[in-house]
Amino acid sequence: MTTTTDVVLVGGGVMSATLGVILRELDPSLNITLVERLDHVAHESTDGWNNAGTGHAGYCELNYTPEDDQGNISIDRALDINSAFEVSLQLWSYLVSKGELKPEEFIHSTPHCSFVWGEDHVNFLRKRHGLMSAHHLFKEMEFSEDPRVLEEWMPLITDGRDPMEPVAATRVGHGADVDFGSLTRALVRYLESKPNFELLLNNSVTTMDQADDGSWKVSCRDRHTGANRHLEADFVFIGAGGGALPLLQKSGIEESKGYGGFPVSGQWLVCRKSDVVERHDAKVYGKAPVGAPPMSVPHLDTRIINGEPALLFGPFAGFTTKFQKEGSFFDLFSSLRGSNFSSMMGAGMSNMDLTRYLIGEVFQSAEERIESLRNFYPRAKFDDWTLQHAGKRVQVIKKDANGRGVLQFGTEVVAASDGSLAALLGASPGASTAAKAMIDVLERCFPGQMAENGEWTRRLQEMIPSHGRSLKEDADLLNEVRPYTLSTLKLNE
Repeated sequence: MTTTTDVVLVGGGVMSATLGVILRELDPSLNITLVERLDHVAHESTDGWNNAGTGHAGYCELNYTPEDDQGNISIDRALDINSAFEVSLQLWSYLVSKGELKPEEFIHSTPHCSFVWGEDHVNFLRKRHGLMSAHHLFKEMEFSEDPRVLEEWMPLITDGRDPMEPVAATRVGHGADVDFGSLTRALVRYLESKPNFELLLNNSVTTMDQADDGSWKVSCRDRHTGANRHLEADFVFIGAGGGALPLLQKSGIEESKGYGGFPVSGQWLVCRKSDVVERHDAKVYGKAPVGAPPMSVPHLDTRIINGEPALLFGPFAGFTTKFQKEGSFFDLFSSLRGSNFSSMMGAGMSNMDLTRYLIGEVFQSAEERIESLRNFYPRAKFDDWTLQHAGKRVQVIKKDANGRGVLQFGTEVVAASDGSLAALLGASPGASTAAKAMIDVLERCFPGQMAENGEWTRRLQEMIPSHGRSLKEDADLLNEVRPYTLSTLKLNE
């Protein structure tokens, strides 16, 4: 069976759903087909229990503000992430105002805090606060070394702590907890309610071939019946999380060559005990252990997943060869190609300390994980916490300017030169910046429609008022946008 469509979205996660919704709003006449390998959408990295990215805004994540050997702190990445998250907030606010989303189903007001102990770390946090609060994006950030203030902000973390220990924290009250699984399912329901949309579940993409006219033939196989389906489309987007790299390689586009992936597994300690959960209302991030990857910064988070409140602590990273939770242990090996072998080997050799760290994390005992938690929550009880396996994260490996393979933390859009296909690789901050990432895809793959004075640009500015302008540079623009999103999404209540 062959079906002609305009757009094929591969992977039923937040990226594909976000791009589908934006395209539907820009051009309702487009035929869009979403292909998902599993029996429902948002089941892999986007699922709330699998996703560590729960509203990354750069407020509390200390790995986004690195300090060099000379003591200089860079806040550039935090600025980029915060302004990108504001784009997501605007898109969601637009959909809420149209009645397509209900904020209480996917986003909740949750303060974002950083917490450190020890004199050196206190000095770091004080300096970081001075730099960040001087910028309009972070002007609401509070700082305190007063144990009484910290007790109000994070009572679990101060309860039982040595009163003589130097401690400090920052806090942004309008932070958010985002259940990206619930959000994605709502976005897909929105797409299903519109004409010209088809959702293919339980379908694995087997081949992708480009025709002479630039269009693509995407072949799928139903995992239950074995039936084959062929989709012909002018544009293909691969938003399959950890599965994006193998799919990109199937496309054979020149731009895919040289890319590899470094998979990392994760685990969380989870507490659902109501008298503990109710005493903590914040996302509290600390400093990563020496040798830990950036995505392994420890944090104690208030989470509301599918309407259920819980506390999560972690993540505890680990080494894996799977690219997806429902993937194969052969994923890493089957991704090796002649074009990426040298970069994969080079990145592996230059990150042996990271590999050893991840393997060590795998063999941590339950008691050792609880001891890590007690650095944050001194009175934590072993029996109150259970271990939850998270999703997989595949970090990007690519060649640097010198041709050496390097491990890159973050996300990256890879697009064909003719704009007919694009893929999103990588992980954190991922889901939180989905709207900005998908607009980047549109700008690279639909340059004609995205012209400065074109219809798509006008419609995007209705959806995202800051589109085409810089929230980093324009304080007045932020002062217009932020009150609107905080009010619409009920984050200032």
